[in-house]
Amino acid sequence: MYDLVSAALGAQQLTQAAQLIKQWQQKTPQDPWLKLAIGQYWEAKEEFEKAQVTYTRLLQSTANPKVMLNAREGVRRVRDRLAQRREHELLAAKQQPGATTAAVLALEPVTGDRREAAAQGLARVMQIDAYTARTRLPSKSWRLLRVGPAGELQYFCEQLQAVGTPARWATTDQVKGLSTFRVQAIQALEPQLTVVCQNQAGQQGTIQLAWDDITQWVVGQLPIYESVVDLDARGKLKRKDATQDFSEIIDWHLHQRGCVLRFCDRTYKYRDSVSLPPGAVPSSPLIASATWKAMRAYFEDCIAPAPITDFNGFGESALELIELLPPFETHIDLARSLPSAWDVGFHLYSSLRFFAAAPNPT
Repeated sequence: MYDLVSAALGAQQLTQAAQLIKQWQQKTPQDPWLKLAIGQYWEAKEEFEKAQVTYTRLLQSTANPKVMLNAREGVRRVRDRLAQRREHELLAAKQQPGATTAAVLALEPVTGDRREAAAQGLARVMQIDAYTARTRLPSKSWRLLRVGPAGELQYFCEQLQAVGTPARWATTDQVKGLSTFRVQAIQALEPQLTVVCQNQAGQQGTIQLAWDDITQWVVGQLPIYESVVDLDARGKLKRKDATQDFSEIIDWHLHQRGCVLRFCDRTYKYRDSVSLPPGAVPSSPLIASATWKAMRAYFEDCIAPAPITDFNGFGESALELIELLPPFETHIDLARSLPSAWDVGFHLYSSLRFFAAAPNPT
């Protein structure tokens, strides 16, 4: 039967080969020569991933020397063809319009039974070993995996999604183009929410919306650095920057309007805002943190989806890679003496989350 299948495959008669394989499976489904023929059938159809899996499993399950030799040769052929196809597709991706624009590639967390398959997919697509893939695949929060040209990262993202490894990509131009308004105060709750904010040019205006317009919201904490004096290893005084506090940022995503409203506990004008929740006794400016916490709790009662609060995990994975990106406006004003990668990381993360939840996500 193996000779008949081989002859059909050699003559490119794939339908006849499939019929012969089906008959063979009904008679002796465990025959190693049958499994070899199945691998060769997938190879002839240029479904190289299926062929590779079939050959690999056959090598693990048979002791027949001739079958093993043929299976090893099949694995080598398939790997060569996959490498050629990858090289061709990557070259085509790099030649697309806008392919050289800076971009980012992020992984979404994977848990439970899906994790092993997702890690295997990551290893195969990114050509890394299985152990490295498992360590890079996040389980709790998004992870920034790579920074590079848009054409290449779009190709990797599509390949990862095809093998069941959830990934997202976006260009820095898309991030720059996302309208982000810095909220100064909530002026009114009725008949609609009236929010006082500044646009990218620093111009002040108002936006009216309903709670249902908020399709998603992201909460993150950014470190506040201050210069402190400390002793070095030799007991001498030295000055260094250390984290003294954290600032909380809240982003409202308004997908129907294609924009983000950004709140910051350090710049929000509490005295100019209505009391939240309504009727609450205004807090003293000295205890603005209590007012902010009450306001956030009120948001949780009014906004249908729960807040996304896993930014810190993404931020930690992004710090080194962010330095490779071209600069862009973060729309975060914490009066820092030097730019902070954490600010860039939050704006990037919120933007990726926005694009992922858009009607036509990247």
